[in-house]
Amino acid sequence: MFPSLESKLKRYEELEKQLEDPTVVADVNRMLDIQREYGGLAKVALKVREYHELESEIEAAQMMVEEETDDEAKTYAQEELDTLNAQMKTMKVELEDLAAAGDSITRGGLIMEVRAGTGGDEAALFAGDLFEMYKRFVDGQGWKLEVMDVSPSDVGGYKEITFSVSGEGAFHQLQFESGGHRVQRVPETETQGRIHTSAATVAVMPEASDVEVEINDDDLQIDTMRAGGPGGQKVNKTESAVRITHIPSGIVVKIQDEKSQHKNRAKAMRVLRSRLLEATQQKAAAERAEQRRTLIGSGDRSQRIRTYNFPQGRVTDHRIGLTLYKLDQVMQGNLDELIDAMLEFDRQEQLNAMHDPESN
Repeated sequence: MFPSLESKLKRYEELEKQLEDPTVVADVNRMLDIQREYGGLAKVALKVREYHELESEIEAAQMMVEEETDDEAKTYAQEELDTLNAQMKTMKVELEDLAAAGDSITRGGLIMEVRAGTGGDEAALFAGDLFEMYKRFVDGQGWKLEVMDVSPSDVGGYKEITFSVSGEGAFHQLQFESGGHRVQRVPETETQGRIHTSAATVAVMPEASDVEVEINDDDLQIDTMRAGGPGGQKVNKTESAVRITHIPSGIVVKIQDEKSQHKNRAKAMRVLRSRLLEATQQKAAAERAEQRRTLIGSGDRSQRIRTYNFPQGRVTDHRIGLTLYKLDQVMQGNLDELIDAMLEFDRQEQLNAMHDPESN
């Protein structure tokens, strides 16, 4: 019915076989990656299997209705067929929603980067506020947040902070937070009460596994250095900071949060894999852009997506024209209304594309 869902079932069955392979079982890291992907696909794959089973039951019930000669038995068979057809109608709606959700529904983990943009110290403070907002939201969902790297500002907040979020549905919920976030407020340092505008950028990247993104060691340039603190001061006498350059793509990742070089390297590889996957997905999103009214799924971090106006207590999402006068609640991590509106907007857009023959 939906090729994208059938391909997920096929992949699920491939992984099922791999998990029975002794060579996979012997490789703990590979097995964990496969189990993670297998678990993510289960929700979709099992529903598609259920759909095929229901198809078979309907076919058998239809045959019984056509072949039965006894009136009472024929009536019973017809009632059974009507019940199965009603179940199929409901299931088609569920499958349609799964197809509209795309790959995001099968993903759990993600890596987020929040960076101070224009606005100097105030931008760094706002980046800190955004991180706290997401942290509260993540805590409320019962997910796990791990800070991977941080570059603090001298005045508070962050020049940049990178963190991972893991938990069921995490990527699906947060996928549309990528982009430019603008704040309008009176900075604490402003003596004349003037409203300043500053910005921060957010990038949301699906966490990629070793299986999903293979990286050739020959394509990497790895440098180590001493970790630096605020103002450039040395905070570590050993060369624990790691900078990895992926030569083919030019992507550079530097991690210095941990005191262990080994741990920093592992974190840097996680970020690199996710950035490579993000680049691939952005290319695919750009290719689909002509079929969509918006680019809300592109993850373009240069696009201004939201404004937080403190004097008026409002937050506006420019992609869907939604304004809420609940800024205090939003900054406390109550993002459900904004997130749900974006997910529903994207769902409708995807469904319209599916039903529009010109978009296929």
